[in-house]
Amino acid sequence: MKEQIVSFVDSLKSDRRIVRFDEAATKQAVVLRLLLLLGWDTFNIDEVAPEYSVGARRVDYSLRIDRTNKVFIEVKRTSEELERHQEQLLSYSFQEGVKLSVLTNGVSWWFYLPLHEGSWEQRKFYSIDVLQQESEDIAQKFIDLLSKEDILSGQAIKNAEAIYSSRRKKRVVEETLPKAWNKIISDPDEVLVGLLSETTEKLCGHRADSELIESFMSKSRNSWLMPEISATKVSPTPGQKFISKKPSRLTGYTGKSISSFSFRGNVYEVRLWKDMLVTLCEVLVSIHEKDFEKVLGLAGRKRRYFSHKADELWDPKEIPNTNFFVETNLSANSIVKLSKEVISLFGYSPSELTIDAD
Repeated sequence: MKEQIVSFVDSLKSDRRIVRFDEAATKQAVVLRLLLLLGWDTFNIDEVAPEYSVGARRVDYSLRIDRTNKVFIEVKRTSEELERHQEQLLSYSFQEGVKLSVLTNGVSWWFYLPLHEGSWEQRKFYSIDVLQQESEDIAQKFIDLLSKEDILSGQAIKNAEAIYSSRRKKRVVEETLPKAWNKIISDPDEVLVGLLSETTEKLCGHRADSELIESFMSKSRNSWLMPEISATKVSPTPGQKFISKKPSRLTGYTGKSISSFSFRGNVYEVRLWKDMLVTLCEVLVSIHEKDFEKVLGLAGRKRRYFSHKADELWDPKEIPNTNFFVETNLSANSIVKLSKEVISLFGYSPSELTIDAD
């Protein structure tokens, strides 16, 4: 079957007349010949029913098994744009409970799952362009979705659902990527800060500290933010609309300067975010000297946060009067997060740490 369909598709690609076919020629020279190759008895009107009535309207073909409509096919001339016809076809399909429908002009083939939620465009799960796509791929998709054998066994619907799920997943990922990018830019975590620092060192021999990286990112952030898009809520109306959203606002402590922090009712003035982390650790050591070793278990995705050896950290700062070093090449948000994790180790609530920054 596949070889015959590949040969048929190749013949369509080489037939220059195809772009001038009217609707009748498209049906006879393309649609019926293809259905025949796919195992359908095109001479049996109980199997391939032409001009199938749906109320006062008609669908060009209904593929039927045991007197049950399995697929509706609407055919237009090859020069016809298909967009304005999908609502009509899918309305018929939905009305009759048909799970699979096809809109084609002989060159373009649009496949739908009419009973799914969403706009008509969202229910279109696959399209074939006979003149542009590879003949082997086209033939396999026709077999998977329209062969009598696969329609009869129910495999065609399973194949369609698999394609639909994959396409839907891709759409969700595409919609989420700008949000993920904006979050990374607006709230850089330790991995991004570390990567920038390492790359800078490779290029010029000097490692960039977290304050310098944050200053650089803060100056350029607005030009890096991307508008976010999301599909409108599902509804049985044609077309899929998108709503542009404003770029995400800066979050947390990114771009802010710290002046002081409070812990357990005491206020500590500091100039830099890294100073807050070192000072807080110094306070905790004075209270929990015997079990301060707990902090050695804290680690990020790519590095440790505390060590007895300075060379195990990227930008180590020694905690006064101890043999501990703490990693300070972190973003402001990462420092705040780490600070709260540290005090939690010793039984304090994160709410006991407050920060004055603007």
